[in-house]
Amino acid sequence: MNAGAHRARGSLIRTLSVSTSRRTELKKVTAEIQAAVRESGCREGICHLYVPHTTAGLLINEGDDPAVAHDIEATFDRLIAHRGDYAHAEGNSDSHIKTALVRSSEIVWIENGRLLLGRWQAIFLAEFDGPRTRQLRVKIVPDRPAESC
Repeated sequence: MNAGAHRARGSLIRTLSVSTSRRTELKKVTAEIQAAVRESGCREGICHLYVPHTTAGLLINEGDDPAVAHDIEATFDRLIAHRGDYAHAEGNSDSHIKTALVRSSEIVWIENGRLLLGRWQAIFLAEFDGPRTRQLRVKIVPDRPAESC
C-alpha cells in the first residue's frame, strides 16, 4: 500500500492505495489505518474512511480468523452471480450490486490513540471487481477540547 498525506490543523488526511488480487476479495486494512492514527498524534477523535468507487466498499467484521472473510467472499459470489441477466453492458453488474450491500464509508472512534474496534473486529476494503488498485481515503479529526465547545 502506498500513501499520500497532508495535515490540516491537527487532523490527518491520507489516501491509501490498496491493491487487490482477486475479483472478490476482503482485504484487511486495519493496520494501515491505525498507522495513520498514530502518525496523526490524535488521542481522542473520529476516523472517517471513504472508498470513492462503485464496485468496492468498506466493511467491519471478524478479522482474527481469515476463514470468516473467505466465507463472506464466497457467500457474496454465491448470492450474486458474476454472469446473469443484467442490463448493464460492462460485465460487472454483480460488482455494483455487491457494493450496494456494503458501505462506501465507515466512521470509527479513536480512543487513547487507537481505533476503537471490538476485540475481533477488523476493517476491510471489499473488492468486487478486481484485481485492481483502489483508493481508501482516511480523515482523522481530533475531538475539540471541552473548553472550546
